[in-house]
Amino acid sequence: MNKKDKILVVDDETRMRKLIGDFLTTNNFDVVEAVDGEDALRVFYSTKGISLIILDVMMPKLDGYEVLKAIRKDSKVPVIFLTAKGEENDQIKGFISGADDYVQKPFSPKVLVARINAILKRNDTSSLNVEVGGIRIDKTAHQVFVDEKPVDFSFKEFELIDYLIENKGIALTREKILNAVWNFDYYGDARTVDTHIKKVRAKLGKKGDYIKTLWGFGYKFECEEEKKVAKKKK
Repeated sequence: MNKKDKILVVDDETRMRKLIGDFLTTNNFDVVEAVDGEDALRVFYSTKGISLIILDVMMPKLDGYEVLKAIRKDSKVPVIFLTAKGEENDQIKGFISGADDYVQKPFSPKVLVARINAILKRNDTSSLNVEVGGIRIDKTAHQVFVDEKPVDFSFKEFELIDYLIENKGIALTREKILNAVWNFDYYGDARTVDTHIKKVRAKLGKKGDYIKTLWGFGYKFECEEEKKVAKKKK
């Protein structure tokens, strides 16, 4: 049986959450709900494996734009804005904020499901798995496995190990890592990278040695086991 995609539905209207939730469940999705902007962030950060978020724009406490801005600091999870607003400027603002699609109320539930499926297919979640030297990263579930045992990583720790592995064999400066993982608008100290590297190494155990320190420069992910396999193939 294939694993179901988990959808977070965020809307302050109970009727709307039920309408969307019932239809998504019928179409073989797992559904979790949030009742406002603050609740959306709480549910998102406490629930693993969310594949996509359906996010209402006009909500109490935090609106959809504020919620998306917060989430985009840590995650690239697909987001569909759901709103009664239909003005072009509102849609543009949504896309600039990092939304993947924009659905105006009232809407056809069938069309919404079609858009969800299109986005999930476009993101090719089946290929979002990386494995190297006994470390496996499931980007869809935001989970790291070491020798097939799940290891808990914070969002930033996950983004850090994912970035290092994506750029394996490449020498990366602390500044480049900061820009990629903490985004260009981060104004903190480069020592933040050192602190997180230390935590990631500890959680990887012996495989933490794959993360090489380049003194006075930065870091590089290098797997000796992979090198040996490559040499044997030659």
